[in-house]
Amino acid sequence: MLTTRLILTALAVLSVGCAASAGDLMPGFKRRAFFGEQLRDTVTPSGIRIHVNAPEIMDPAKPTTVIFYSTPNGNTIAQTLGCSMVPGLDWHYDIQHIAAQTRRLREVSGNENIVLVCVEAEGKSWPAWRSKHPDSAALIRAMVEDNIKGLPGKEVSVALAGHSGGGSMIFGFINSADAIPSWVNRIAFLDANYGFSDTDKHGDKLIAWLNGSPERSLIVIAYDDRNITLDGKLVNAPGAGTYRATERMRATFGKDMTLGHTESGDIDRYIGLDGRVTFIVHRNPANKILHTALVGEMNGFLEAMTLNTPIHAKWGTFGAPRAYTKWIQPAVMPAGTGSPPGKIPGGMVPAGMVMKKLAGMTREQWETVLIEEIKGGNTPAFSKKFVTIRISGIDEKGKFHTASYQVAPDYLAVGTDTDFVRTPLTPMAAQPVADFLGCSLPTRKMVDQIYKQADVKLAPKPLTENRDALATFIQHNQIIEGQRAGKRLGALVGGIKKDVCVTNLLQQRAHRVAIYGWHQLNGVPIQPLTTVHVDWYVDYSHGIRLVKRAMIVDGEPRDLWDVLKDPNLCFLVSDEGPIPVPHY
Repeated sequence: MLTTRLILTALAVLSVGCAASAGDLMPGFKRRAFFGEQLRDTVTPSGIRIHVNAPEIMDPAKPTTVIFYSTPNGNTIAQTLGCSMVPGLDWHYDIQHIAAQTRRLREVSGNENIVLVCVEAEGKSWPAWRSKHPDSAALIRAMVEDNIKGLPGKEVSVALAGHSGGGSMIFGFINSADAIPSWVNRIAFLDANYGFSDTDKHGDKLIAWLNGSPERSLIVIAYDDRNITLDGKLVNAPGAGTYRATERMRATFGKDMTLGHTESGDIDRYIGLDGRVTFIVHRNPANKILHTALVGEMNGFLEAMTLNTPIHAKWGTFGAPRAYTKWIQPAVMPAGTGSPPGKIPGGMVPAGMVMKKLAGMTREQWETVLIEEIKGGNTPAFSKKFVTIRISGIDEKGKFHTASYQVAPDYLAVGTDTDFVRTPLTPMAAQPVADFLGCSLPTRKMVDQIYKQADVKLAPKPLTENRDALATFIQHNQIIEGQRAGKRLGALVGGIKKDVCVTNLLQQRAHRVAIYGWHQLNGVPIQPLTTVHVDWYVDYSHGIRLVKRAMIVDGEPRDLWDVLKDPNLCFLVSDEGPIPVPHY
């Protein structure tokens, strides 16, 4: 994407010394079933949420570009990354599609590792977060540097980009030192330059940085928002808005360089330094609100990341229809949005027909089919009626807490209420299914809680032959159904499978699956928590118990993953302390 790079002078030794060989996951990362990616989620003590999306294969012989993209005000990381739209899903998931646009970049580039780091400020507002932290500039700078340490690549460079209030993060980074670091090669404001200030010497720093190397580019995308209205009222006060901010920037830059002007349709381009400075301004003759359309619908992120590079003309055209549609991931219902998404094409299919279709397939092939069956809604109706687990406890400070979460009454299955089969899956298949349904996998403590509150407790029935065969999966399911005869379908059941769990042990051993449970009638589990198996191993005894991420703590809605990461509340659902990476 960037033609050449400058090695990170302060971090070069770390970058080379920690470079992983091709195919290895980086420390703290988990493999993603979609698109050949590895992911990592962290949170800084100051409340910056960080999501890193990297290619599954990071080639240390290739240069690496790390794009830091700051979320707009009011948007989460998940909404900024984007997904396919389904009924009931918030519209914010369909306006930026930064993950899909990044995948398109990787597709057309090919000669580099492109890493996306999406960052969200606590409270979903970078300006508000910065106002709460007097040392915000230093915190932002440290966050950026921490997330480029150790990345593989013969050279590592950084691009800073943001939309709307996300531009505040970029200006905070610029404020962190007298000069913009040499390892930053690209800065892009996507309708995000409101905070530009000559008082803070933003112009002087940007111009000095640009003059320091011909490999550096600044891109500003904006539109004429002076007269846009919402509900009959002007949106922007006099002097405010991206158009006026862009005019201030152009005036500052015009003192040091000549800005040529070109027109194409409704687009004005003001270009300096042989294209390395580009202001793109939509004249907006229809007076529409184009704030988000510039980024997603018009491919603004792709335009900003490729201008002045050899791949600029390879991905598509700015202003044209989306150039990244095939790279949009399936819908992920966020916590608290209720029922799982997805329509059921042609109704549910009996499990017997599904299992017959899987016969003769490899494990990778039949897992792919099962994922699509489940995402398409082909699961028994009873399994969609989740059951509430109620818990309480006293934290280390002596404060009493109450909480509740919802679990599927049984393990994940395909088919109908009268013909279903419980389907063990590897974590590489189970995690995207859970994501799609707005769910999580349980912790060891949650498995114990679920068993304790189960209405139907059945004795484990181990098998010893062909443990990983589909025929054994079906055989074990038939045994369970024989045990369950006469019991209410949809009652919370326990004791029939080992659970695929989330645990901190997964951070200690790469490419592993964690299993626990299979409680006996005396309440003692057969299987202690273990990561002895590699992550591609799955047998008849493994079960996928879905837990909704939406939960209630002390009467307030919370995300299970946030609770697992919280040092004060994690005890409610974890016996390991905080679990900062609660997923595969």
